Amino acid sequence: MVDVNVLVVEDEEAIMTLIRFTLEQAGFGVIAAASVEEARPLLAAELPDVALLDWMLPGISGMQFTKQLRQDERTRELPIILLTARGEEVDKEQGLNQGADDYITKPFSPRELIARINALLRRRAPQKTSALIEVKGLVLDPVEQRVHGDGKAIAFGPTEFKLLHFFMTHPERVYSRRQLLDLVWGDHVFVEERTVDVHIRRLRRGLEPGGFDRLVQTVRGSGYRFSQKEIC
Repeated sequence: MVDVNVLVVEDEEAIMTLIRFTLEQAGFGVIAAASVEEARPLLAAELPDVALLDWMLPGISGMQFTKQLRQDERTRELPIILLTARGEEVDKEQGLNQGADDYITKPFSPRELIARINALLRRRAPQKTSALIEVKGLVLDPVEQRVHGDGKAIAFGPTEFKLLHFFMTHPERVYSRRQLLDLVWGDHVFVEERTVDVHIRRLRRGLEPGGFDRLVQTVRGSGYRFSQKEIC
């Protein structure tokens, strides 16, 4: 299971206990808060992979918090699911219009909750899923943490593995060093941007025997991309 941390903001203790148990049983890490005020320092310390927000929170509502998160550059792309007892179509539309990615109506089943989170990750953060990935004979298995090139095993350190997983799930897009640090290392980790270059070199070295190193391309002045196309 790929490490996935879920921030849960829920003020009803019984529901929080159920959600925590459900998520932990499914292999997710849980960061719990009973209000937006409690959630803010947790977010400042480390950006989670998904946020699960109750609509009716004390003080600032989950709806208001969603809007604030979408206005902040750091949390703009954070996958967000709203939890609510409101079942009207107009309420769902309002939540989605404020920036929520999905909406779950209480009461919900544990199976539905996990299915919704996994579906959202597949859309918004595919590098956090356990799906096998194959590109031109290069195969990465997130569950077994293994990489094969044309059937031959390729050994990577944990950082190179995460970097390759990210690239393979986000092909053809150029990422700067800073973006890669935030998205692969995590925005709570403070290292030099040149660290990315070191790990790119190690990644290419591992891919080179099978000729797969050409897939990891340098875009001068911009950063790196993973592409099957020839470098322009």
